[in-house]
Amino acid sequence: MGSRPRVAVFRPDDERITAAVARLRELGADPVPDPMLAVDPTGATPGEAPHVVFTSKTGAELVAGAGWTPAGAVHAIGPKTAAALREEGYDVAVVPEEYSSAGLVSALRRRVAGARVEVARSDHGSPVLLDGLRSAGADVTETVLYRLTRPPGAGEAPERAAAGALDGACFTSSLTVAHFLDAAGERGVRDAAVAGLADAVVGCIGEPTQTAARDAGLSVDVVPREATFDALARAVVERCETGAAGA
Repeated sequence: MGSRPRVAVFRPDDERITAAVARLRELGADPVPDPMLAVDPTGATPGEAPHVVFTSKTGAELVAGAGWTPAGAVHAIGPKTAAALREEGYDVAVVPEEYSSAGLVSALRRRVAGARVEVARSDHGSPVLLDGLRSAGADVTETVLYRLTRPPGAGEAPERAAAGALDGACFTSSLTVAHFLDAAGERGVRDAAVAGLADAVVGCIGEPTQTAARDAGLSVDVVPREATFDALARAVVERCETGAAGA
């Protein structure tokens, strides 16, 4: 491994990939940006529910652009989503201490029992949030604000992994795992890419992403306690520097 570990990142091709690349460089890594997600808005907005839950900055921006006005309380899965909602002029009632679907369910459990809750998010949201809110006694509906697709041309990182030219990879959702492997398959390097990642540090942002990666045959090295890209990037770069890939 060179003095600067080569770390792949798969965030959408907007300010998120730009910020991720900058953060990896600050941490001493050589970023390999390979956007695996593209946002395709549906034009839908949440209905008049007493509780509306948002799980991403993208969702906040889309409903604000559509002129949506909440009829009840607005909740966010984490601080970045909350900050985006507040920047768009929305009051945020609940942000869980644990930035995950399970953490949000725990934080909302007492508030939503017997109430209607609308979850506004992408078409690839985890069932954990919906199932958890229903188990808490809520009447849950889902509004798909946008679809997540794989951008044309994605696949530089799988080719580098197949060639043994990656030291780390930061997977930020189950879908980035699926799209990475799909891109590898289209380029005829899926098996080699999986083998190449076995010698790299594979980081996943949370348990659902870790499960998707392991189910796909990837060895996962790090899952940070805090489900943020900053925590993920720090964990992957630190593990790269110790040379403990595949542990």
